[in-house]
Amino acid sequence: MRFVNMGVRVRRTAEPAEPEPEPEAEPQPKPEHEPHPGPPTHHDYENMKSKFMNELEHLPLPMWAVGAIVVVVLALVACFTYCMFKKCFGKKKKSKKAREKKRAARKKVDGTEKEGEGEKEEGQKKEGEEQKDEHENLGKLEFSLDYNFTDAQLIVGVLQAQDLPAMDIGGTSDPYVKVYLLPDKKKKFETKVQRKNLCPVFNETFIFKIPYAELGGKTLVLQVFDFDRFGKHDVIGQIKIPMNCVDLAQPLHEWRDLENGEKEEEKLGDVCISLRYVPTAGKLTVNIMEAKNLKKMDVGGLSDPYVKIVLQHNGKRLKKKKTTVKKNTLNPYFNESFSFEVPFEQIQKVQLVITVFDYDKLGSNDPIGKTLIGYGATGVGLRHWSDMLANPRRPVAQWHVLQTEEEVDATLKAPHR
Repeated sequence: MRFVNMGVRVRRTAEPAEPEPEPEAEPQPKPEHEPHPGPPTHHDYENMKSKFMNELEHLPLPMWAVGAIVVVVLALVACFTYCMFKKCFGKKKKSKKAREKKRAARKKVDGTEKEGEGEKEEGQKKEGEEQKDEHENLGKLEFSLDYNFTDAQLIVGVLQAQDLPAMDIGGTSDPYVKVYLLPDKKKKFETKVQRKNLCPVFNETFIFKIPYAELGGKTLVLQVFDFDRFGKHDVIGQIKIPMNCVDLAQPLHEWRDLENGEKEEEKLGDVCISLRYVPTAGKLTVNIMEAKNLKKMDVGGLSDPYVKIVLQHNGKRLKKKKTTVKKNTLNPYFNESFSFEVPFEQIQKVQLVITVFDYDKLGSNDPIGKTLIGYGATGVGLRHWSDMLANPRRPVAQWHVLQTEEEVDATLKAPHR
């Protein structure tokens, strides 16, 4: 038995040993924390760069637009960061300085507030006074007053004016003075026009025949006008003198500042007339051109105007003519000419009485206003006639302000100077 067992052992030792199957590896437990991946390699950077560039190429915007957007975003971020920094860290420093400034300002204001208010009030008063002076600086007028108790005459002297305002474009004025008594205004006088003169010298005297007992209820008006050949005469200023406040026992002579001129209460309108005289033919041509701003005479607020021309010599009517009627208007246009035979020997003594009427089919025609031109006229009427005689064979046009019948009739009855 021993030999048999020995043979078996020798045989087993001589035969190659078969590989024994390896035991399966037991699953090892996972660690609680996985190790962090190592730093990316150069190959990873290349992959990321290629992916980013591919994405950019697929964007619908061009590259320059993408760059601009990036720059704007960075600028906004920088501004926001700067603002936050100033708000958080710069506020305390500024607040101290601001407090110091406010304290100093309060001290100054408390001490000077009243003085500043007083200075403002004085400055406002001065400015108001300067503005008033500018608006009311209309110049001044020298005049004289005297009363002749023997002949019951009020003698008014218009001497000169100074520092009148410029009413014309050229920086001058053509002043003249109108003198009348209120409230009747039946008799008016006018000085000669002083051309282009802001300090005119008149030296003219006018006489009102009026009883002394009636003089106390009158007001003397000296009104300074700027003459305008082709338009309405502008009021520069005026002086009103209540006669009950004047001591006429002795002559009065003084300067007075002009005040704002008041417009006349009732405006009758204006009429434009052209005059032409030919001495060799003895022919006077009167052209009624137009009228404007006539007084409303009808119920509907309009008028039916026409013009009547009367040629007079020594108070006697020589001829009369009239224009056609213009219906429903306050600004009629006539342009109608009329001829009169006036010898050269009589031209200095004749006069034209121009009357604007309102035509009435059922009743009498009502006069709107009158004007007088020629011998015995004053102011514009006399100047227009003189200009016509100084320019023979040439038409001379002039606007005339219509007056009431009483005013023109008083001028016709007054003794001519």
